[in-house]
Amino acid sequence: MTKFRPCIDLHNGRVKQIVGGSLSNDGQGLRTNYETDRPANYYAEIYQKDNLQGGHVIKLGVGNDAAARQALTAYPGGLQVGGGINPENAAEWLLAGASHVIVTSFLFDSVGGFLPERLDQLVAEVGKERLVIDLSCRGEANEWVVAMNRWQNPTDLFLDAATIAELSCYCSEFLVHAADVEGKCEGVDERLVEFLGVHCPIPVTYAGGVRSFEDLATVDRLSKGRVDLTIGSALDLFGGMQIQYSDCVAWNQQG
Repeated sequence: MTKFRPCIDLHNGRVKQIVGGSLSNDGQGLRTNYETDRPANYYAEIYQKDNLQGGHVIKLGVGNDAAARQALTAYPGGLQVGGGINPENAAEWLLAGASHVIVTSFLFDSVGGFLPERLDQLVAEVGKERLVIDLSCRGEANEWVVAMNRWQNPTDLFLDAATIAELSCYCSEFLVHAADVEGKCEGVDERLVEFLGVHCPIPVTYAGGVRSFEDLATVDRLSKGRVDLTIGSALDLFGGMQIQYSDCVAWNQQG
């Protein structure tokens, strides 16, 4: 059964909901759906109270380490963390309370070339059971291309059956943001959800485009219950009008 997984997205030390791909290095063009002065641990404590597992804390750029640590301290072992993860700091984040570390950009060179030896380094440091690979992607023709650097830059890695089969040997889960629809609340990428349900041999969480509570049932149906769902901008917890957080908690409790 598809489960709701929560999130805490951090930018400049604050909890925000950002429209996918609008965050560049210079901050120009940034579009947000939600910003709050509530600290990250406020949300972590809510997730712990409701026994929500497998949520993620994503650090979007620099200046977010302190807020991320607050969240992990509030809910030790209950949240994954991503953003700037590499072999030098991965173990430190696990010690800070993260259940898993999430990696994307470190696996590529500056122009998006995949570097499998870097994946070997991370596995050697923390073990595959504590590693999540973020395969967030953008659509290109009839394919999906993995994107790095806050989904700004395409890589040479295609999100296809061969990639999934190979990388599943190096991690315990995948995280996939559909960057083209992230933050827009216009509906999930149904083709991508169905693809992930067919091809992922390990747990996978999809994020992007959720607009209604019914999308939980849609993802459950399309993936045959094999893909979990993160909901951000549409959630009332983040100022959204479409979905009540309490309904998502109740959904998880029924399965």
